[in-house]
Amino acid sequence: MRRMADIAAIEATLKGVLDPELGSDIVDLGMVHGIHIEGTTVHIRIALTIAACPMRDQIENDVVRKVKAMPDVDEVVVDVVAMTQAQRSEVMSKARRHARDNAEPTMVNPLTRVIAVSSGKGGVGKSSVSVNLAAAIADLGHSVGLLDADIWGFSIPRMLGATDLQLAAGEDRKITPAVAQGIHLISTGLIVENEDTALMWRGLMLSKALEQFLKDVAWPRDLDYLVLDMPPGTGDIQMALSRLLPQAEMLVVTTPQKAAQKVAARVADMARRSFMPIVGVIENMSGFTTEDGRHYALFGEGGGDELANDLAVPLIGQIPLDPFVVEGGDEGAPIVRAHPDSPAAEAIKRAAAELTLLIPPAEDETCTSRIALLAEQLETMVPERT
Repeated sequence: MRRMADIAAIEATLKGVLDPELGSDIVDLGMVHGIHIEGTTVHIRIALTIAACPMRDQIENDVVRKVKAMPDVDEVVVDVVAMTQAQRSEVMSKARRHARDNAEPTMVNPLTRVIAVSSGKGGVGKSSVSVNLAAAIADLGHSVGLLDADIWGFSIPRMLGATDLQLAAGEDRKITPAVAQGIHLISTGLIVENEDTALMWRGLMLSKALEQFLKDVAWPRDLDYLVLDMPPGTGDIQMALSRLLPQAEMLVVTTPQKAAQKVAARVADMARRSFMPIVGVIENMSGFTTEDGRHYALFGEGGGDELANDLAVPLIGQIPLDPFVVEGGDEGAPIVRAHPDSPAAEAIKRAAAELTLLIPPAEDETCTSRIALLAEQLETMVPERT
């Protein structure tokens, strides 16, 4: 008489079935929602993130093939269902933890908050936002680094007035970041002969450059924030970032027009597929207000709001058009410092403050800091002794 298969043994076998997109096995991810045995037939319920998952056939075939190869199993019936929103969020959280635990080591302190400033296409002012956000966050008293990940289209050194700076290696052969206006800076613009030099690199070299900027640069251990000025789109750099820095969070930059908003949605989709949280949206070029108070929506209206609503994240800033932004970018004088009272500077400073509230420095979230804060609160509540 044949024995019935054992549920524990089936679960152990299913740990050999991987979700190719999530990078972990379906048992650890919580995708196995039931195993039922009837004689030599095994019924398995698998919950996928979406019913039309592109990997559905592969996962289903792997389940059948592996379980059917077990002793005392003649038939495998797989019932595929879609996860609820809560189940989907839990799976994404597990996948992100898995990516973090298996990430290759870099020189970036795991406690450093990493903000990838991204856009679906060029021309939305992403680099200007990156530079001014970095400066505004530094002005709030935080230690800030700025990595120019737009390897081909580097522009950050000019925007920070650092075109005459060069990178140098220390005694440990690690690259020392340049420091411009109090911000630790890395860019391919600091290693080429001049700004007019074209970097004719293929895709693999781009991701390798980012890898070197993260593994071979001596980023300060006490760095609170590392801002990355990402290249536009959803290419090699973006995919490499999610692998190298799983703690990274994306800030999406768009303009008010519908076309830009739809393109920006693609980079957000890529982030979510890579399990990178999206912290918020910034709408740049949000109209122009004349000195007499008349407002002109030169690039349309509502794109930032609509994108933020679609992504279920906050719209943390709407930055108006301002000629001082262009002037500051050309002269290496970020508007938040050169013209701090201008409308654009005020909007950027508010966005920086909101950003640091949404993702505060890691040390502010430690148990020790919370205990200290609680002690301070209790101290103010205790009446003075006489």
